[in-house]
Amino acid sequence: MQIFSANLIGMVRATFVALILSTCSAFAQDEAADILSVFGQFDTDVSNENLLAALEDAAEAGQPIALWRLGVMYENGEGVAPDRTKAFQYFSQLADGHANTPPKSLEADIVAQSFLKVGEYYREGVPDAGVPANDDLSRKLWLHAASYFGDPEAQFKVGQLYLDADELGYSPLQSARWLALASRKGHAAAQATLGNLMFNGEGIPADPIEGLMWLTVADRNAHGTEDEPGSPSYLIAPYQLRLKTSESKQSQLQIHWAAASAGNHLLYGEMANHWHMVRRLVAPAHIFVNFNGF
Repeated sequence: MQIFSANLIGMVRATFVALILSTCSAFAQDEAADILSVFGQFDTDVSNENLLAALEDAAEAGQPIALWRLGVMYENGEGVAPDRTKAFQYFSQLADGHANTPPKSLEADIVAQSFLKVGEYYREGVPDAGVPANDDLSRKLWLHAASYFGDPEAQFKVGQLYLDADELGYSPLQSARWLALASRKGHAAAQATLGNLMFNGEGIPADPIEGLMWLTVADRNAHGTEDEPGSPSYLIAPYQLRLKTSESKQSQLQIHWAAASAGNHLLYGEMANHWHMVRRLVAPAHIFVNFNGF
């Protein structure tokens, strides 16, 4: 009999606590409470069959948190054998059934993430599920997550799509608008990419000072290594020495470096609000996504 780890049991318990506290039906809340009481009979080990049955019952009832947790489990092989087809199906069910979830609701984050997940699966297709690659649908899913839910990862992806002529068409200005939205939410890769665009003036007016501000903020939030293409550290690396030794801009840079050193995201946002370029970039292009399911 396969046994789940204590860490995974903790995550699933948290899932059912969230169900009990959510705005779902009283019946669903009672069901979640009953399942949680069963978990309470165990110390650290719960059988695979009991845990999967509990999650599947909640997913069958259409509970978003259960659908998300099952998708993640099958995608990463957490307590189950990895299965891209099942992961895709759970994420798809979550996205398709909750596309109009209010953006500020309790479930909005995981619904937005499900759109990202399904969009990623459509990039390569899911052959075992008979799902072919579909870049156009992938883009629509990411646009919905970015525009309707305001998800920063989705906004970053849309910003990248506007830097590729084969995706949404090469438009650095449109890219910068989406990257600015994600950057203001603390997305390090978006901050580094926006900083690069502004520093170099790639399709937008060059502004090394504001570009440096975003590169500096990204450096504070950076993950990955300088050898990992696409990571914030990788994007920032070519500029660090050059920017730190820029004598002609040194006096103008002092306040921005001080803000970065303070590690204060509210201060970053306040500074950006008062800078002409970033203020111009904040409003995204008016994009409507007509999503009627898959």
